[in-house]
Amino acid sequence: MSLSFTHLGTGSRGNSTLVECGETKVLIDQGFSGKQLENRLARMEIKPTEIDSILVTHHHSDHGGGAKIAQKRWGIPVFCNDRTASALNLDLSKVNLFENLDVLEFGEDLGIIPVPVPHSGADNVAFIASNNGERGAVITDLGSWTEELVTHVAGCQHISVEANYDSKRLFSGPYPRKLKDRISSRGGHLSNDQTGQFLSRVVNKDTRSIVLTHLSEENNAPHLAESTVLYHIDEQFEGDIKISLQDGPEFTHHIGQSEEEKVAREGIWLRG
Repeated sequence: MSLSFTHLGTGSRGNSTLVECGETKVLIDQGFSGKQLENRLARMEIKPTEIDSILVTHHHSDHGGGAKIAQKRWGIPVFCNDRTASALNLDLSKVNLFENLDVLEFGEDLGIIPVPVPHSGADNVAFIASNNGERGAVITDLGSWTEELVTHVAGCQHISVEANYDSKRLFSGPYPRKLKDRISSRGGHLSNDQTGQFLSRVVNKDTRSIVLTHLSEENNAPHLAESTVLYHIDEQFEGDIKISLQDGPEFTHHIGQSEEEKVAREGIWLRG
């Protein structure tokens, strides 16, 4: 049984990541409209009613704005912390509240741990998913990292992490100075260079795949993000690196994957 990660889309106009383990399907974030979620899942031949749970990192609309729709329309259970649930005005009787570092269990073999990360105006978390010793991290919307996060992410076989902006593009661009300062603050977003520095702390021989997410359409470009990150980790990383943009899904990363599962998933992408 493999653990897989598929980004349905990442960026300022919506974020959601599908985590699969056997028959269990969990979304990390739901920042899309109901129709958008349906369309993106349909490319993978999945219906919203097949989603077992939604885990929300924080309440900002591009990450949690569609959680209430999914909760009401399809009855999908939502997992989040108290501040996020209140800010999203979710039906608290149908929300599964968690605390930082709680072990959340889904199906028979999928465990997920929420790890706090700094992000202004939100009680934000990263999620570390695990299955039979294989681990994958989904980390977004943070302007810096903590030693606690490094400890939990180090040695993950898969890491999805934001590389939001190129510093030169941000500070020479049209944004007001106040917004530039907020984006680049400790509670803002990671620059390409910061993402590379973070990954240099956590990547090792066990790391098989990296996805760079949440790239700013105004202040970044895929080639800048990838080249800057590889500058920091090229000597220690031999796996696969990809970029997730706004209009996904485009690819799936598997860890602990059987050949049968690989063939089945590749067949879906070819048909799509």
